[in-house]
Amino acid sequence: MKFMKLGTRPDTFFTSDSVRSACTEVATDLQILVDNRVYHLHKFPLLSKCMLLQALCADSGGGDAVELQGFPGGAEAFEACAKFCYGITVTVSARNLVPLRCAAAHLGMSEAADRGNLAAKLDAFLASCLLRRWKDALGVLHSTRHYAPLCEDLGLTSRCVDAVAALITSPDTALPARSTSVSPWWAHDIAELGVDLFWRIMVAVKATGAVHEKTVGDALKAYARRWLPNVAKDGLSADQPFDEAGIADDADASVKQITTKHRLLLEKIVSLLPAERDAVSCGFLLKLLKAANILSASAASKAELVRRVAWQLEEASVADLLIPSLSCVSETLYDVNAVAAIVDEFALRHAAAAPPPAPLALYGSPDDSPAHSAGHRRSRSAESVSFDGSRRSLSAAPVSPGVLVRVGRLVDGFLVEVAKDPNLPLDKLLAIAEALPDSARPENDGLYKVVDTYLKAHPEMSKSARKRLCRVLNCRKLSEKSCAHAAQNELLPLRVVVQVLFFEHARAAALLGGHAAVATDLPSNIRALLSKSGSSEDDETDRVDEQRLRALASGASPGDDWSVEGLRRAASKIATLRMKLEEDDDDDHAADEFERKAGLARSASLRFRAFCAIPAGKPKRVLSKLWPLGRRGTISH
Repeated sequence: MKFMKLGTRPDTFFTSDSVRSACTEVATDLQILVDNRVYHLHKFPLLSKCMLLQALCADSGGGDAVELQGFPGGAEAFEACAKFCYGITVTVSARNLVPLRCAAAHLGMSEAADRGNLAAKLDAFLASCLLRRWKDALGVLHSTRHYAPLCEDLGLTSRCVDAVAALITSPDTALPARSTSVSPWWAHDIAELGVDLFWRIMVAVKATGAVHEKTVGDALKAYARRWLPNVAKDGLSADQPFDEAGIADDADASVKQITTKHRLLLEKIVSLLPAERDAVSCGFLLKLLKAANILSASAASKAELVRRVAWQLEEASVADLLIPSLSCVSETLYDVNAVAAIVDEFALRHAAAAPPPAPLALYGSPDDSPAHSAGHRRSRSAESVSFDGSRRSLSAAPVSPGVLVRVGRLVDGFLVEVAKDPNLPLDKLLAIAEALPDSARPENDGLYKVVDTYLKAHPEMSKSARKRLCRVLNCRKLSEKSCAHAAQNELLPLRVVVQVLFFEHARAAALLGGHAAVATDLPSNIRALLSKSGSSEDDETDRVDEQRLRALASGASPGDDWSVEGLRRAASKIATLRMKLEEDDDDDHAADEFERKAGLARSASLRFRAFCAIPAGKPKRVLSKLWPLGRRGTISH
């Protein structure tokens, strides 16, 4: 650490009865009171260099003691200034330069009072030596926080900030021995500064454009880990980066004050986030979002974090998305609304880069409503992309198919975890599940696990609610393992089990080269299941039907043709079951509208008799006419 010596005379100050005096042959004629300490000094050396003492002595008439209230630096700084006036040796370094400079400014020890005065000498030493060395510049900057208003007026803080930023961006700066590859060599040192000084340095560094944005992001991460709760590795912060006005040193500072300061810190960090996509990791952004929830940060900061997370959502993990819910309004365990906003923003990014969708055809199925696009149910945000998504997401990179699939798996994994919460509303789960397009899920095994988990956690769900939940599934995309599980799942609606069996056996028949004619003879157990005309709403009857159908799924029905050869007739069997279940679907999806679109006014029993009359030689072509195309989870040609 560099230092400077001013003056050549030995120290002649001494203490007697709590009074500090200068030992000379001439009697003292000036009394000065500083911080309850009395100094007996001489007018001649002091008044010639201190314009403030000249004015005070003139006002007092020279008889009374002069009191210096609120003196910057206290008695120690005043005594150093007095010794300079006497020519006594004073050592100046980065540790005491700021209080001495503030004391000199307060006393008026400028060039206007005397040539070569203390203020000018301190400024020259600061500029020529201290601000050119990393440790000394930081030491001076640390000292300014105790005298913030006066240092701002004197320009000390701005000079130190500019000097530190220049040393960071200069290639000639000597690197400290503890420099690591994890964070930039200067990040650890400036992480010890208060949030205002840190913010000013980072703004100055970014303004030069000489530091890579990834390096800026690493410095932000180091600072957040140092001070911000729930971002540090141990989940706690040991200190407060707010030394201004003595708040950090006050052990009795209220929780509200600490929370307010941490909120300010978080919002400052968010405002400094680099524009480059990979400057900070998605995990770090989600930690900031968790902290924003805890600290009740501003809506603008939360919105910026949501946008940034959605920009690189594929990098996140399920654990990162599990944001604790601290809202008094929500009873859910995790903040599902925040994740829903992230997924919606990601969907906007995908939709903004994708070509405009083709006009929707008028299908005969009630599932093919305008709320569906590209084979999936669109969220409200996705539907508004035409006027909002382009404006908000043009800066984001296009979403590749691989990224879309990774995000689909991530969202399904998140939904599996939150589906265990018994307080999670169905609407919120569906909003997140339906926000992504179908192309994000080449297989629906993850989505099936979500449905199964939610049904287990909500056993009291009504029949209509279970059907609504299961509509997010595309049974054609279930693997054999999931199909086997779904066929035995007693929590699923009967309609879903039929769809699973239909596509599973149709797939098996296709693998066997099942282009032969489908036999019209039905096994006795299926005929018994279809013996009633129409569909009954009686709960007991539905339960019996489910039991029979699940017995079919297990393949353990003796006396029936459910062999490998019988798989060729499976499509016909399951299609018949599906037509039997259509009446249930009509009750849930506006039967009048369905009949108007498809022009069908026949009852379920008439459709069944018409199906039984299909010629044996043309089952597939006639079946395609009876069964509406384009529905989710059905065969499309």
